Amino acid sequence: MKDAIRTMESKMNPESVKRAHMKAEQEILTVRLAQLREEQNKKQMDMENFTQTSVSKIEKRKDIKISTLIDYLDSLGMGLEIKAYSKKADAEKVLLKV
Repeated sequence: MKDAIRTMESKMNPESVKRAHMKAEQEILTVRLAQLREEQNKKQMDMENFTQTSVSKIEKRKDIKISTLIDYLDSLGMGLEIKAYSKKADAEKVLLKV
């Protein structure tokens, strides 16, 4: 599978590859949010400070505000850490930890 992806990427321009990776990461985020909730044995309707409908929308959203993500994770008893990293060196900085 990875070889097939590499082959396709080699035929694309770098900007298209970058956009595809970003879109894939956005899709993965929606899956991960639902998985986190399920791992905590919570149903959408059990989330504090959210309606079932709003949880469903959050978990399907391609783009999410950091404040909404913090509230969502807080309802699961979890926190959030955002890091910035250099693509050229093994250096990273924590930007936010809540």
